[in-house]
This record gives sequence, structure tokens and C-alpha cells, in this order.
Amino acid sequence: MKRTILVLSLAFCSLAATAADTSKGAESTAPTCPVTGKAANPAITLVYEGNSYAFADETAKQKFSDDRANSLYQKLGGKTAIDAAVELFYVKVLADKRVNHFFEDINMNKQKRKQKEFLSAALGGPIPYAGKDLRSAHESLGGLNDSHFDAIAENLLATLTELKVDPQLIEQAMAIVGSTRDAVLNRPAKPATPAVP
Repeated sequence: MKRTILVLSLAFCSLAATAADTSKGAESTAPTCPVTGKAANPAITLVYEGNSYAFADETAKQKFSDDRANSLYQKLGGKTAIDAAVELFYVKVLADKRVNHFFEDINMNKQKRKQKEFLSAALGGPIPYAGKDLRSAHESLGGLNDSHFDAIAENLLATLTELKVDPQLIEQAMAIVGSTRDAVLNRPAKPATPAVP
């Protein structure tokens, strides 16, 4: 299947970072393996999107590399693409009278940074999201309802469509976003459906 990476008609080059990136100037490695949680071996490293990761062993390194290659995050174009999409998304959201009032007193630079971090983690990026969970982040927004969630989802869909993302990847991304509805709207979590034997 041919993948279309996010494209901005202005100054965005379609760069999909590779799991085997060997660029210089990467951040220092963490003392623990991001796959196993064990002590990392500083001799077993991989640079991904400018960050250097150290692993407990070669198997953990390979798993990390495979997880990056198979993630929706990577298929969409990685950090560069997520950053570009979030910037365009908020242009649309702030122009949308259905929801822009929720952002009147918000530091938009901080909001964009948090959204980039959240989306990257939700789509399979390498850095876990460390911010508030969705319920906590939205609990103070009185009056938030399905129509607001739908407006945000519509703006995301319009963003991904405008950036010429492959329709199958859009469908996957929208399914992930849709799965957050109850948490964003502070509804009780639905019980997990038992597996059919």
C-alpha cells in the first residue's frame, strides 16, 4: 500500500524520520532501556528523530525499531508531520465558533506543545505522554458535550485531508480520536468487552 506522508504546501518538506537515523547532536541516552525498563547498555544505542536511546540488549533495540516502523505515528511522518498537523489544526479550531471560546484564556503555545506530545504518544511515538489524563484535562470545561467533540474531530479530519494524508491512515487516526470521546466528555468508562472464545 502506498503511503502519503503529511504535506504542507508552504514550507514543509515531507520527511519521514527513519528508525535508523544516525544524525549528530542527539540528546544523551537515558540510563534505563525504554523497552524493558532494565539498565541500558550504553554500547547498544539507536538515534531516532534526533534523540539517542540506549537499550538493555539487541532484542530490545530491535523491538523499539520495529515498533517505530509499524506505528501510525511513523506512517504519518513522525514528529515533523505531527507538528505541522497540530499547527494547521489549531488554525482551524480557533476559527471555529462552535469551539473557539474554550481557548480564549489558553496559552496557545503551551496548548500546541501538549497536543503534539499527546498525539505523538497516542499514535505510537517513542516518548510516553507525561501530561494530565484526558478526564483531568477536560473536567473544568463546563458545558463540553458531543457537539464540541464532533467539531474538534471535524477540524482534525479537515486538517489531515488538507495535508493529503492517505485515507486509510486518516481512518486509523480518527478511530483513535473517537475512542477518547467518553474520557474527554467525562463520562463513565465503558466496561471492556470480554473476548469471544
